[in-house]
Amino acid sequence: MGSILNPYVSFNGDARAAMEFYQSVLGGELKVMTFGESGVPDAPADQVMHAQLTSADGFTVMASDTPPGMPYVPGQNIAISLSGTDGETLRGYFAGLSEGGSVNVPLEKQMWGDEFGALVDRYGIGWMVDIHDE
Repeated sequence: MGSILNPYVSFNGDARAAMEFYQSVLGGELKVMTFGESGVPDAPADQVMHAQLTSADGFTVMASDTPPGMPYVPGQNIAISLSGTDGETLRGYFAGLSEGGSVNVPLEKQMWGDEFGALVDRYGIGWMVDIHDE
């Protein structure tokens, strides 16, 4: 797999219900990992840390519940996600998109094993980059 670009939506505690609804409309396979399964401390164990819906038509939607301590702001709860296994290309995208913008999470190894970073580009658009093994 190269890289994919898709929306990433943050919810205020109802990510699972929203993603199950999207699955009922779009079809496809839904994978859900909770904060409890991932070992995130001080987070509601049953809330969604990461969900991914992949439809037969090739649509991908990702989502999570907003973790404790982070603001949930309707209208600002969607970002664009770039993910895949081509680390060199994805690192280049991250560097380019961050020029003139602000890096919220540096692109580095995370507790779940992937390299991950988040930024807001110079136009105010949120981007997340996730590099994982094949």
